[in-house]
This record gives sequence, structure tokens and C-alpha cells, in this order.
Amino acid sequence: MRTAYSVSTVRAAERDLMARLPEGALMQRAAAGLAAACRELLGRVYGSRVVLLVGSGDNGGDALYAGARLARRGAGVVAVLLSPERAHPGGLGALRAAGGRVSDDALRDLARCDLVVDGIVGIGGRGGLRPDAAELARAAWESAPVVAVDLPSGVDADSGEVRGEAVRADATVTFGAYKPGLLIDPARERAGALRLVDIGLTLPGEAEFEALQHADVAELLPRPAVESDKYRRGVVGVVAGSARYPGAAVLAVAGALRGGAGAVRYVGPATDAVLARFPETLVHAGPPHKAGRVQSWVIGPGIGDESDALEDVLASDVPVLVDADGLRFLTPERVRARTAETLLTPHAGEAAALLGRGRDEVEAERLASVRELAARYAATVLLKGSTTLVARESGPVRVNPTGTGWLATAGSGDVLSGVTGSLLAAGLPARDAASVGAYLHGLAARRAAGPEGAPILATEVADHLGAAWRDVTG
Repeated sequence: MRTAYSVSTVRAAERDLMARLPEGALMQRAAAGLAAACRELLGRVYGSRVVLLVGSGDNGGDALYAGARLARRGAGVVAVLLSPERAHPGGLGALRAAGGRVSDDALRDLARCDLVVDGIVGIGGRGGLRPDAAELARAAWESAPVVAVDLPSGVDADSGEVRGEAVRADATVTFGAYKPGLLIDPARERAGALRLVDIGLTLPGEAEFEALQHADVAELLPRPAVESDKYRRGVVGVVAGSARYPGAAVLAVAGALRGGAGAVRYVGPATDAVLARFPETLVHAGPPHKAGRVQSWVIGPGIGDESDALEDVLASDVPVLVDADGLRFLTPERVRARTAETLLTPHAGEAAALLGRGRDEVEAERLASVRELAARYAATVLLKGSTTLVARESGPVRVNPTGTGWLATAGSGDVLSGVTGSLLAAGLPARDAASVGAYLHGLAARRAAGPEGAPILATEVADHLGAAWRDVTG
């Protein structure tokens, strides 16, 4: 599992370690890891040209010491000092002693370099870059591959927010622990490939953020035992679709069946469309509480203005996933009154409506938004988007690493609801069901889009869920 920690937690761990190390040793560890990553990107160090963008803090010192290591291996290293009077004195001295120099024409040096090292602002930075730094960041992106030191300058390390101009890196070398902003958009898209350098920090046992990997998902996936039957594997009830949106019902049922449910009970007006595609579905005219036994409910995709079924489902004593149209009728009081788990799966626009904010605000502050929703509704919340986030009232926020822009297609959220509902029915807690469902959903979309990427349909995402499952389990 990839874990991330807040700036305050990392700073505390750094202070504790520095108290036990010789002065400057921690920075040397970071610089060594940074220099090694730069060597790999350059391929051939001798004769290469490297430009360091150096700010006034320790981030700039890391860049300078790493530059000195590259210079000693034959690279031509030039430092662009954004605050010359505040540059790290030890790092600047080491660079000069190794044959590096300070630039007298930053744009000229950037135009003819092979690699740029972004050491402008560290993890304590707030807000976007100043105009002079922003100009250099733009020139760097247009000239050569950019390696960010700890995180791209100008992004918020704790939230992933980008308030103003920021560096866009091809790779980020981060020290001691991943920072949340490296995993959460919009900052994540600016970080490029991530490399973690172990500098010896002792961090708390429970991280503040988690990103599941294949092995974690494989461990969580429910597997049928020899004595399993369809009821033991989990029966998920799906309330979806309407005369206007019958396809939403088909897609939600597809996700539930492909997600591993032993059986799916469908309640709604799209019975004919569902049975035409999936004759194994158990159907009922409603209301939901008369449809038969289920281990979870999925309600909302395409139901339009029908709210009676929502009240029926929320009154049940099994986990309930509420998506799409179902979210419009929710109140915090009704959700808080439930004894079983509730999982809400809004996209940014739906989250904005639930919070009474603008969509742009939610998209800019994804982490704060998902946390506020979880606290307000006392529920697990899966916030869809370029980075899917899963939050509860307490505990680590989960960040899904498998998303792709090709998922931005009509109906893909209905498939996700079905998949996740099937995992709830199999007995996974809401946070695990949401995290695993999003992971498989993203893998299926990647498979459907292909290695080069291509437009996909939501039905194709559903069709590739079995292959995504096999990818995880080997």
C-alpha cells in the first residue's frame, strides 16, 4: 500500500531524526537520492547540461547538493538563484567547488539544457508561484524534462490544491513519505512519475492517506468457498432506471453481476431492458422491501424524481449505496439515523449540490469536500473524478490510483455503483467496497481503452471487469 502523510507529520519526523544525526546529514541523504534519480533520467551524465531552479529554503539546498554530485560526474550544472542572498550557503559552496556555476542568463541556460531540477519551493509553500518563478517554470516545461524536489513548486502538499501557477514536472522525487498532494488532483497531474527516497524517517503506524495496490486489492476481494451458493456470495438489490433512463438500470445491473454478486434483484420500471441483456437477474415490481432478501442496496442511477423507493431502501438494515438521482433527496438527518452503513458516490456536481457550493469550488478543493461530506452525513463518501477519493468521518482517506480520463463517459458511474454494491453485499465494509470497486473500475476502463487510449463505452467498462479482477488476482 502506498501511504501519504501530512506536512506537519513529516516535519515532526524530520525534527526527531535530525536531533539524532550529525548536522546536514539528512539533507545529504535527500540529495543523494535526488542525484541518483537525475542520473537515471539523464542516462549519460558526463557532458549533459543540468539547470537547477533554486529557491531560498532547504528544498533549494537539496537541489544544490544534488547538482554538486552531478557536476562531479561530469555534468555541466548551472544554478538559477531566485533569491541569491538567501540561497543555501553550504549547498551553493558545494556546487561551486564541484565545478558548477550560477547562471547569469536563466532563459538562455534553460533553452539549451537536458534536465531541469525544480527546487523553488518546498512542502511548506502556500499559494501559486510568484511571477518571476512562474516564468521560469513555463520556460522549463518547454525546454527539457523537469524533476521536482519533494513536490512540484506551487502546489499544496497537504490538499493537492493548485492556487495559481505551479511547476509541471515529468518526475517527482519525494523524501521520507509521499505527500497527499502527490496523490490528489489537480496537483497529482503535475507531479509526473513518483519516486520515494527513504531517508530514515519514523512515521506513525496509521497514515493519513492510503492508495491501494494490486496486492491490497487481491487480499480484500471476496472469493467463493467450495460450499458457497448465490446467497452466501451476496445478493445485491438495484433500484435504478426510469422510462427516460432505462439504460442506467442495465448498466448498474451489469456492474453488480460483473462485480461478483451471487445474484442481483432488480426493482424498477426497466425490467424488460434488464432481462433482455441479463436474463439471470431477479426482478420485482416493488416496493423494494417486498423484493426479497438482499445483503445490500444500490439506489439512484437514472431514477429521476422517484423518491419513495429511497425512503424504503434507507429504512432497511443492510448497507446502502446512494448514487446519482438518489442523492438529490438525501438529508443528513435521514442518513445519520441509519444503523447500517451508507455509502454516497457523488461526482463533483452532485457533491456541490449536497454541500451548497459551486462545482468549481469542489473540484479545486476535492479533499476538503469529501471530508466535509463524510462528516456531515456520517457516511462513507466516494467522490468521483480525476482522482477518486474515499473518506469516512475518521481514519485515512483512500486515493484511487487506477483512474483514467477515458472514464469520463455517460453511464460509467452506474457501472461503478453496481460493482461497489456487489462488494457491499459480499460483506466488505463500505470503505473497502468503495476502494476496491473504484480500483477494479479504473483497471477495466484502462483495458477497454487499450494501451494507447481510445474512446470507450460504459458497457465496455462493465465487460472488462472480469479481466480486471484477473489482473489483480494473477
